Amino acid sequence: MLVLTRKPGEKILIGDDIVITVLDARGDSVRIGIDAPRGVKIQRDEVVRAVSEANLAASHVDTAAEDRIKRSLGVLAALQSAQSRQSQPGTPEPASASESADPRPKPALPHPPTHT
Repeated sequence: MLVLTRKPGEKILIGDDIVITVLDARGDSVRIGIDAPRGVKIQRDEVVRAVSEANLAASHVDTAAEDRIKRSLGVLAALQSAQSRQSQPGTPEPASASESADPRPKPALPHPPTHT
């Protein structure tokens, strides 16, 4: 690491296109300005660390929460299964399997011809 001492208004050059200017120095803090091409990322270390830690924490599986979700899904599936087994209120049960296979109404039988 290169350590430099600079006074307000003095600059540090990094490569051909990055300029760091010391703007102000008060007590324990220093204000700096950074002039760099738009494509160069400039980030504060503490922000990058906080985001990384938050992403890491979010990627860990909460097994207790996962178990609660699985139990809830099991209860929901059981309820749906029980509801599908119950017939609708007011709907008569079909008399035979052949009647339940074809839900279309049966045509009326023609009357036998009458002879006069």
